[in-house]
Amino acid sequence: MKTGVQSREVREALLDATDRLLARSGYKKMTIDELASEVGIGKGSVYLHFTSKEEIALSHIDRIIERLTVELKKIEKGEISAAEKIRKMLKLRVLFRFDSVQHYTQSINDLLSALRPSLLARRKGYFDSEAAIFAAVIENGVDDGEFSSFDPTAAADALLLATNSLLPFSLTTKELGERAEIEEKTARLSEMLLNGLILR
Repeated sequence: MKTGVQSREVREALLDATDRLLARSGYKKMTIDELASEVGIGKGSVYLHFTSKEEIALSHIDRIIERLTVELKKIEKGEISAAEKIRKMLKLRVLFRFDSVQHYTQSINDLLSALRPSLLARRKGYFDSEAAIFAAVIENGVDDGEFSSFDPTAAADALLLATNSLLPFSLTTKELGERAEIEEKTARLSEMLLNGLILR
């Protein structure tokens, strides 16, 4: 059991170091040697946890989405109206991603272009898991008479599609803009989207 715990701790330390190195020098310049040195382990030990630099970077992105999903589920289970849950969840899905990458010095496109084929396959899974949480909230809102009768899955997909334009894909950190600006745009878009859902 102790070995399993230590193994998880090393894996988390590698992903933490990946975040620091991506912020400092970008994906293309990041090396396995540098990563091992950052964590204080041998290069061979890195390969006990990950098969390649690409897998490390993808796992780093997976971890961001896993953490986001946990937070979305907390909102879903909260004791607030369905509309307020959607409002908070839309804000979270945009700002959580923004906060996770805004400290990168290189273009996010640097990371994404190198990983694009593998990442595109994963992105569908990321959005599907988010959509399922949104759909559950929408279904409850419809059942409670708060929302108009919608197909919850289709409505959830529309909410995600609309807010995807605010996600930090293929942008430099400068192009991302200020956090307050992103937050304001998300709030405005959320209100427009909620106006389509709420039963009049």
